Amino acid sequence: QVQLVESGGGLVQPGESLRLSCAASGINFNVFHMGWYRQAPGKQRELVAVSFIAGNTNYADSVKGRFTISRDNAEKTVYLEMTSLKPEDTAVYYCNAQSPISSLRYWGQGTQVTVSS
Repeated sequence: QVQLVESGGGLVQPGESLRLSCAASGINFNVFHMGWYRQAPGKQRELVAVSFIAGNTNYADSVKGRFTISRDNAEKTVYLEMTSLKPEDTAVYYCNAQSPISSLRYWGQGTQVTVSS
C-alpha cells in the first residue's frame, strides 16, 4: 500500500520559516519525481516545487528564492524548506509522487500552512 505522509505544517507569522516533510512508503522512491503542490481556498491546486530523479529541481515563480525542495532517497523523504513566508503562501500543501514513465501518481493527505499576523 502506497502512503505519502506529510508533516510540519502550522501557523506562522509573515517572514517566518517552516519545513515540511513527506515520508513515502510502498513505492520505489528513487524512481519517482517528488513534488509539492498547494491549494488555497477557492483556488486550483498548483505546483510549488519538484525534485526530479535526475537531481534537478524546478520551482513556481512565486516561491523562487524562498523555498527549497530536497529529497533523501535513503529515508524515502522529501522536504520543503519555506522561508520568508507570506500570507499568500497560506494553503494546504500536498506531497506528490509522479512516475516519469507512466501516468502513475500518488498524493498525500495534505498539511495546512497558515501565514498570518
